[in-house]
Amino acid sequence: MIYLTFLCALALSGIAAYYSVIGLAAIFTGAFWPIVFMGGVLEASKLVTASWLYRNWKTCPLLLKTYLTTAVIVLMMITSMGIFGFLAKAHIDSTLDAGANNVEVKTLNQQEKITKDRLDYLLARAKDPSTANNRLDKQIQDTQKELTEISKKKLPLLKESNKLVAEVGPIKYVGDLVYGSDDDNALDKAVRLVIMLIMVVFDPLAVLLLIAANMSLKPPPGKPIVKDGEITGLTASDIPVFTETKPDNKIEVEKENIAEFEKAQPIVLDEASGETMPPLSAGVRTKVLEPKYDYNAEFAFREKGK
Repeated sequence: MIYLTFLCALALSGIAAYYSVIGLAAIFTGAFWPIVFMGGVLEASKLVTASWLYRNWKTCPLLLKTYLTTAVIVLMMITSMGIFGFLAKAHIDSTLDAGANNVEVKTLNQQEKITKDRLDYLLARAKDPSTANNRLDKQIQDTQKELTEISKKKLPLLKESNKLVAEVGPIKYVGDLVYGSDDDNALDKAVRLVIMLIMVVFDPLAVLLLIAANMSLKPPPGKPIVKDGEITGLTASDIPVFTETKPDNKIEVEKENIAEFEKAQPIVLDEASGETMPPLSAGVRTKVLEPKYDYNAEFAFREKGK
């Protein structure tokens, strides 16, 4: 899963960098290759800075941390602007032919309207016997031929326009749904809306995925990593600190069971053999618990029996 996260982060970052660089180069057309080199280096630096900031957030000085964080945010905004420029240019290029076709169709429609009006006028004169003549008939025939030529010119343009409308049909329906079918600019507004949504989630998602991959690589607190016989992954806070404390030797027991006294003296292991052990530690008050059973009396009794 870690490698998949890294792969997705790098893939998103690479595509975002490509779109951003091409978009910025389209804005600054006078310096294409310098913009390409600058944008590529800035994109790589942004990812390295985001990863370094996450790994050194606690130890990084406040001033450096503030500047690097601001730089990453500004670079993300620049990348998003480049993506917006790239996608907007792609939309403009795709609709450029449609715009040219629309202009030609409008021109032919105006010519067709003028020709039809002239034809109606000539036909009206042809109905009047006082104005009907062979010259008028020739004008009527020429006007009809002109209308036919206009229709032939319009046909391929209308086919191309219908094809372009079919290509942008989905986004056109989105524009009609959001802004209404009465808005003539609904298509352009819908395209801008979709580009804005893509821009908001594209580059930020790439940076956050890179940080998530760094989080996956970092071991949980207190869990060491053993590699080549060396233990890593522990911080100072993960290592327990042991301090010496004096034991509390006050033990509450029933008096009828044991007799107790407090003094620093050796601990008797065997009364008969005299085996003892030193106190637990020097200067520590210990309790020697003795049962009421009289070992001396038992020993004397056994000696007497012999």
